[in-house]
Amino acid sequence: MPRVLVSTFAAAAALFFTSAGESPAEDRFITVASTTSTANSGLFDQILPAFEAESGIQVRVVALGTGQAIRLAQNGDADVLFVHHRPSEEAFVADGYGAARHDVMYNDFVIVGPKSDPAGVEGLENASEALGRIAAATAFFVSRGDDSGTHKKELAMWKDAGLDPTPQYGTWYRELGAGMGATLNAAAAMEAYSLTDRGTWLSFENKADLAVLLEGDERLFNPYGVILVDPARFPHAKAEDGQVFIDWLLSDEGQKAIADYRIDGQPLFFSNAEPGKPVG
Repeated sequence: MPRVLVSTFAAAAALFFTSAGESPAEDRFITVASTTSTANSGLFDQILPAFEAESGIQVRVVALGTGQAIRLAQNGDADVLFVHHRPSEEAFVADGYGAARHDVMYNDFVIVGPKSDPAGVEGLENASEALGRIAAATAFFVSRGDDSGTHKKELAMWKDAGLDPTPQYGTWYRELGAGMGATLNAAAAMEAYSLTDRGTWLSFENKADLAVLLEGDERLFNPYGVILVDPARFPHAKAEDGQVFIDWLLSDEGQKAIADYRIDGQPLFFSNAEPGKPVG
């Protein structure tokens, strides 16, 4: 079975029911509900072989938008949650679905768009101002529209700008209901603006005429957290092996593996686990 299944609940359900039907004699594995950005960026392909070789535990990742990944874990269909929308992660723990949340890494969001920049956002330092210019120019903007962490961030940014683009759906504002890679492909084809995490952008090969036009606004900070699905609520969850994975991610070895992942010399993520902080 492939290590990462990207997007759609059908893929998630297929993984879960296949896993549920396997006997204890099968390979030792855990299921991690995560985001398409961690999958599309290539992070898991980079770091999981080292963990699996050391632990003997196979990691099967179901990559969805953060909202969908959380719902998967809330149904008890994952052992570990690894996503990037802190308010939702904290609610997941507070509502009794997760044991504890731990910082793992961060990067940032950027606004990309055509190099011709019809809305004139290049050089701005304020993301809200950039979105206001895009709306005023009715320039194409492609949204993931999938309840992912990136989509949640985008909607919050429109709100900060005092705007609601959703009534414009189908004109200049396009919602795809898709992952980050597919959204960037659409933006490239349409010569449209979009919000993306930097990790996926750096690993994205079909940039065409797109470029990063706005970056550096502190509101574009993008933290990732990892949470063990609470075994008190879901006794069938593989808590022991899930905790082994979390401990490795937060260890010096795991943090170095994350920090060492680069494309053309540029880091896709920055590790930020708290050294010496107890886990579990």
